[in-house]
Amino acid sequence: MRLGRRLLFAALGSLALLGAVPGARAQAPRSITVASTTSTEQSGLFGHILPLFTQVTGINVRVVALGTGQALDVARRGDADVVFVHDRAAEMNFLAEGFATRRYPVMYNDFVLVGPAADPAGAKGRDITAALQAVAAKHAPFVSRGDRSGTHAAELRLWKLAGIDPAATGQGWYREIGQGMGPALNTAAAAEAYLLSDRGTWLSFRNRRDLQVLTEGDARLFNQYGVMLVNPARHPHVKTADGQAFIDWLVSKAGQDAIAAYQIDGQSLFFPNAGDPNA
Repeated sequence: MRLGRRLLFAALGSLALLGAVPGARAQAPRSITVASTTSTEQSGLFGHILPLFTQVTGINVRVVALGTGQALDVARRGDADVVFVHDRAAEMNFLAEGFATRRYPVMYNDFVLVGPAADPAGAKGRDITAALQAVAAKHAPFVSRGDRSGTHAAELRLWKLAGIDPAATGQGWYREIGQGMGPALNTAAAAEAYLLSDRGTWLSFRNRRDLQVLTEGDARLFNQYGVMLVNPARHPHVKTADGQAFIDWLVSKAGQDAIAAYQIDGQSLFFPNAGDPNA
């Protein structure tokens, strides 16, 4: 009789375990991978908005923070569900290649030229090309991210507008470090060098030492961010529904309000503009 009971309990226990497996799988946490820029992470924006998104949807977000060019490459390989970057030309190429079918504008801020408070190059002002020409003329130390990021692409466009090829004429004053915005700012602060930074990361950066914003307000310093779902036709494993849910939330009133609410010392780091057809 005791042996019979033991066998019965063992059988019931096995059935309970078997029954628990499908249920456990059904309750596994939902998650997506977002390839994004270092500025969205290092500025603290993701730390502010992602918990709000997860609270509403139950979807966790894993961020791969790289320069825009590298983030787009991650998405091309199918190693991300969503890409959230800030280089419109590169984003349009990504679309043209068929790795996404739609780009959504999300928000903007601007770039600033920072440098030592003494401003030995005389770069202070509103005209960014004049500022870069002044830096090059004095051979003042300049730190470039050199990492194919959106900021690096913007910097190269601005040098071109200034009529200067710093890689060819740098003569030791132009230094490419191949790293993100935070390390670039640390390097510039330590070397008392000039640097192009996105305003969001600059405002969140605390190790400024003697660095100050010297050039700002030029329309050519505008910095737009866009988001795209990786095309499931190219990579069938993409989590289409959950990735689109993230995009839909970003461009919704709730997501746009969350972006607008993120401030440091009373200053907004990003400005939502999901409804702008020209962004």
